[in-house]
Amino acid sequence: MSNTIVAPSLLSCDFGRIKEESELLNASEADWFHLDVMDGVFVPNISFGLPIIAAFRKHTTKPLDVHLMIEDANQYVSDFKKAGADILTVHYEACTHLHRTIQAIKAEGMKAAVALNPHTPISVLSSILPDLDMVLIMSVNPGYGGQKFIESSYDKIKALRAMANASNPNLIIEVDGGVNLENAPKLVEAGANALVAGSTVYKSDNPSETISALKRA
Repeated sequence: MSNTIVAPSLLSCDFGRIKEESELLNASEADWFHLDVMDGVFVPNISFGLPIIAAFRKHTTKPLDVHLMIEDANQYVSDFKKAGADILTVHYEACTHLHRTIQAIKAEGMKAAVALNPHTPISVLSSILPDLDMVLIMSVNPGYGGQKFIESSYDKIKALRAMANASNPNLIIEVDGGVNLENAPKLVEAGANALVAGSTVYKSDNPSETISALKRA
């Protein structure tokens, strides 16, 4: 059995069928539910907020992997915990006081993660990497689903895995953006161990089979 974590992105699901979509993932080999929160300020799109996360929480016992693409995440940390988040990811580019935010996430009992946009080098995390549970590498520019994978992401993942091996060997490296059945094995080989997939899962003829195939990457 593969140790790769598969986190289908709910941004691609049908929000009119939250119970049914949750049951599909509950019955599948998906490990986490990945939820993208966008504020229309940090990224050029608005998605959903706390009530949608709370709705998914009611229908699953699987971890909710919440990715905040918002400005000033600090003031909402406890709210996302109350809504049901198990893992909370904030963007390096949107956090003025990143260490404080990470400590606030951990104080609420959630796993703490930092996301990096495609243009942001991994070197910015050198001092905080030991404090993190996960780093999310954006392999597209955040804001919209269905974008083309940025090929330089492989080298970024390899470099981050090498950095983590020195200071935080248990770090989870998650990849989000353009993940599909073709590039998933290469991402795992580069050092990723969590894959977010939206369009690949929800536009497939059999989402559960696609999730299983990603698990075997």
